[in-house]
Amino acid sequence: MSIADFVRDITIQVVTVAWFIFLLAWFVGWALKGSPIPFYRLKRTGQSLIEDAIIAAFWLALGSSIFSLISYITSNIAAPMPPPPKP
Repeated sequence: MSIADFVRDITIQVVTVAWFIFLLAWFVGWALKGSPIPFYRLKRTGQSLIEDAIIAAFWLALGSSIFSLISYITSNIAAPMPPPPKP
């Protein structure tokens, strides 16, 4: 296992956990905001969770895309060149 594979595996695990936390915050936020409890502070907390989850998802998607691009470029650069054809 090369260092690039190790970093890729760790990144995939971290991104997976981050998406899970995003979904959890999203669902909890909507549950609090839509609950029939008449406490404004609780509903505002739900709204804040939803807003924070959306911002986190944006940055997570952007960071994942940039890392995937860098990983793709480095894997093509680091790949050994095929030998030239023999005449």
